[in-house]
Amino acid sequence: MPINTEKARKDSFFNLYFTSTISIAVALFMLGLVAMLLLWGNHVTRFAKENLVVSLILSDATTDDDLTRIENYLASADFVKHYQYISKDAALEEHIADVGDNPMELLGYNPIKASIEVNLKAEFISEAFLQKLSKDIEIYPFVENVAYQQIMISDLNTNVKRISLVLLLISLILVLITVILINNTIRISIYSKRFVINTMKLVGAKAWFIRRPFLWRFVKNGLIASFLACFGLFGVGYYIQRMDFSLPLYDYRFFVPIIVVVFAVGFLVSFLAALFCINRYIRMKSGDLYFI
Repeated sequence: MPINTEKARKDSFFNLYFTSTISIAVALFMLGLVAMLLLWGNHVTRFAKENLVVSLILSDATTDDDLTRIENYLASADFVKHYQYISKDAALEEHIADVGDNPMELLGYNPIKASIEVNLKAEFISEAFLQKLSKDIEIYPFVENVAYQQIMISDLNTNVKRISLVLLLISLILVLITVILINNTIRISIYSKRFVINTMKLVGAKAWFIRRPFLWRFVKNGLIASFLACFGLFGVGYYIQRMDFSLPLYDYRFFVPIIVVVFAVGFLVSFLAALFCINRYIRMKSGDLYFI
């Protein structure tokens, strides 16, 4: 009979910590998914912005020296990600491929201008900066026009701000929910051991001696849960990657921040929740334990 009682106690102890670890892992997994969504959204935004083209339309009188001047300016500019010179002949070929007709057959000459297509870095894509860039380019008389999709850029920046605000709000709400879930899970686990804590206090154990095994147990649970959550996130990343999305899911710069956030939240919340809860039962009188 005592053996069965001891076995049941060990099974109950194992099930308690197993359940709490899984509960914490699920909460951290959801938090990691939102962090992944935020980073993915940032990647997509940068990709969209850096693929917007600013075209510098060149006059037919542009010389090789003029072309060298403007290319040197673009090569030294910190806001340029990439640029490409499109000659009149290359521009004509692109026009024929896109539209299907050859204007030279009708006009007898090539009416399409040579140009330089510039891709800017994402942080410089704004209406104010592009207007300033247009004015700066005016010092080159052989540049007839600076063309870009003004409406698209305006709509893109507006939508990015709205989506970022929504994702930030969702992230804050989920962080709060994660903290509450982990805190409640640990409180329930320690609640079942309140009489053990009280017994240790009654036999003269110091507060730090009582705290140590519980803190170590729940910090270890938090770290195990963090590992399980990251393992699940890697699985999600692998599944999405197989769907041929152009996402940097296995780039260390993408996953390292997520891993840091998950482990930091798992450790800090587990430690602090366990510490506050244990201190509560250490300070509580023996008779009060029966009324909570």
